[in-house]
Amino acid sequence: MQTELLKSDALGRIEIVFDGDRRWIRRDTRVANLGMRWFARSAAAREARVLRALSGVDGVPQLIAWSNGVLDRSYMEGAPMQQAQPRDPHYYRDAHRLLKRMRQCGVAHNDLAKEPNWLQRDNGAPAAVDFQIAWISKGRGRLFRLLVREDLRHLLKHKRTYCPQALTPVEKRVLARRSWIASSWRATGKRLYKFIARRLFGYWDNEGKGRVRR
Repeated sequence: MQTELLKSDALGRIEIVFDGDRRWIRRDTRVANLGMRWFARSAAAREARVLRALSGVDGVPQLIAWSNGVLDRSYMEGAPMQQAQPRDPHYYRDAHRLLKRMRQCGVAHNDLAKEPNWLQRDNGAPAAVDFQIAWISKGRGRLFRLLVREDLRHLLKHKRTYCPQALTPVEKRVLARRSWIASSWRATGKRLYKFIARRLFGYWDNEGKGRVRR
């Protein structure tokens, strides 16, 4: 069995594991910084719960195992959005269907502003990854509906970047209407997130444009 490191930070290691013809992604929180280990395990445990809820959904990783601070999930072949720069309207229609399927499973991603969290698979289809801060809900309350709508807004912002000619009038209206969650995030949480991400974890996401410092 061999591994290839993808990312290492205060929250642990993410690597590809190879075993013959098989490969998968491993998130190992056992090597997280001591002061952040509780948070790293909590985030990984949340991701495991979300992936269980999304079991069988095409376009998201499938959970293989979660035990003793190590999460294994299926490997998805493809390029992150900032590299693939998808310009085919079909990509965004399929991505919208994927969001609807996630919603039916009670999941809001909450981090789809980041282009690296969107993939374009080898067959051209979309995929979403990294569910550490996803919201999982048994009900369909107002907050959940707002979070789902924000997922859609982020997808449409990417569509506006790479495929603006395909935006429909309805989609333009969705983009123009910012929820109180988005407004509050820009005013408060966004600054705190940037401080934590850059000063403690050492990476930059540049507002979803894919620039990551490891």
